[in-house]
Amino acid sequence: MCRSFTTTTTCTSGYGPANVGGVYRDAPALELKGLTKRYDDGTLAVENFDLTVPDGAFFGLLGPNGAGKTTLISAICNLIRITSGEALVFGEPARSLIARSWVGLAEQEINLDRFLSVRETLLYHGGYFGMERAEAEARADEMIDVFDLGSKRDTRAPKLSGGQRRRLLLARALMHRPRLVILDEPTAGVDFELRMELWRYIRRLHSEGTTILLTTHYLEEAEELCEEIALIRGGRLIARDSAGGLREHYGAASLADVYVKAMAG
Repeated sequence: MCRSFTTTTTCTSGYGPANVGGVYRDAPALELKGLTKRYDDGTLAVENFDLTVPDGAFFGLLGPNGAGKTTLISAICNLIRITSGEALVFGEPARSLIARSWVGLAEQEINLDRFLSVRETLLYHGGYFGMERAEAEARADEMIDVFDLGSKRDTRAPKLSGGQRRRLLLARALMHRPRLVILDEPTAGVDFELRMELWRYIRRLHSEGTTILLTTHYLEEAEELCEEIALIRGGRLIARDSAGGLREHYGAASLADVYVKAMAG
């Protein structure tokens, strides 16, 4: 299991939240301003979408399949070209190299290279983000220990269990010490024990100053972990508040009831 729960492991980046490149900054972790994305087939995924996530927040993004969550994540991570609007990460354009280095993404889909071992996966990721060899090797060994993958360090991805692949995805996302970590369905398909382990690690990561953006279809997960939750439908923001605030606004007993009422529109 994730042994960092009983150790002191700092997973935030070397950049201070208010001092980036020698210039004083006091910017939110994420700003989406009038973000619109229309795909080549004419599909309008999001339109004039505005969202601000404060530095250090634990923020949830909930909505049904097709609501625009993946498009928003892709825009933040510079994986797609937006049609109009702006995406800023700690005040920098999301397309810039510095902004990209501040974001760590643990995808919903298992997209590990089948020809790389656990350790090679982490080293390759570190190299992509410009880590020196010695630093990358030390960090890879740290992540392998944190996520209890020591016995699998030389094992290729196809031979890992589903839970081990989930751990490796999160380890890879954290390898370069990002300031903003995006977790896209991080506990999808894992058993209860591993889910609890991952929850504890994610909480610890947040307590150390990392901003976390979580998408999940497990409403109890969002209610348990997130300080604020945004509900989106049809590419638009329809509500934003704490879990308690949403329950009060919708006159609902649970976040599940809130979700049903909000998505019924």
